[in-house]
Amino acid sequence: MAHLLLLEYIAYRSLRNERLYRDHVDLFAESDDYLIERFRLPRPVLLELCNTLEPALRTRTKRSNPVPPHVQVLSALGFLATGTFQRELGDRVGISQSTISRGLQQVVDGIVQLVPQYIRFPYTDQEQIPVKRAFHAIAGLPNTIGAIDCTHVRIKGPSPDPFPYLNRRQYHSINVQIICDAQNHLLNVVSRFPGGALDSYILQNSSVGVHLEQGDAGDAWLIGDHEYALAPWLMTPLTNPETEQEVAYNERHARAHSTAKHSIRLLKKRWMCLDETGGGKLLYKPEKVCRMIMACCVLHNMAMKSGVPLDLQPPYQPPHYNVGPEPFRHPENSHAVQVRQQLIRRM
Repeated sequence: MAHLLLLEYIAYRSLRNERLYRDHVDLFAESDDYLIERFRLPRPVLLELCNTLEPALRTRTKRSNPVPPHVQVLSALGFLATGTFQRELGDRVGISQSTISRGLQQVVDGIVQLVPQYIRFPYTDQEQIPVKRAFHAIAGLPNTIGAIDCTHVRIKGPSPDPFPYLNRRQYHSINVQIICDAQNHLLNVVSRFPGGALDSYILQNSSVGVHLEQGDAGDAWLIGDHEYALAPWLMTPLTNPETEQEVAYNERHARAHSTAKHSIRLLKKRWMCLDETGGGKLLYKPEKVCRMIMACCVLHNMAMKSGVPLDLQPPYQPPHYNVGPEPFRHPENSHAVQVRQQLIRRM
């Protein structure tokens, strides 16, 4: 009798310790519309991205039933694109929430490595020619090599010192600088400054700002709003235009600068984890959030390059700069004023 009980106990222990694995759902079996809706990228681009990241994501252990690289990639993209809770994503694809959390950071780090390939600022004359032509076609402004603006991504206040991340709207965020071309491709992204940093401060301490200040871009300039100081390489609007030429300059300036605002709207529309309008926030440390932002910017350019449709109209509105002074009056640079006046007279 004792032997039978011992055998039953051994059998029970073996059954109890047996690991159960859920089948991983093959998301590539879904339709093209499903893939674009959930992961924001078409099937060929998703396959290319999975193949690129596979060597870094393939497990190096001998554990059984590892999560395939393509499941890790699509799980991470699903979180970035929809803002869905990780547990819900895990239930959908057949992996645990903790596994998704670990895989998310690995996928993000892999995508960030692609920044030099997908986000490049046009410093040389050859690179600037198509950018200048496109801005001139939509706004009539010559020598424009980018539109610049900043946007805030809401985060949880980090400890022990959350104050630097408190922005002017009284919530914690990362202040992200973007420079785009006329087709809403991102040419430069700076994602490392807390929400309390001014837009002009970020530009001054960015690689693009340093290069342009040194004259490395030649006879070319960015288009920025009143948050930036007028410079020979950065054109801002007139606060109180008086002549017809000055009014026309402000209108063309606003049309060119609207591409930056539209790029930000596109970026946040595609990658909902960056959109703070719904009151959500990223519950990660600032360093991880900054890398997630850079990864989303790479994915944005991949989507733009592949021509993924997105029904979102540009937010251009006629300018009304003469209704009041700018939020902050920057000291005027006499040479920059002359450059802007020459530009106005040439129009």
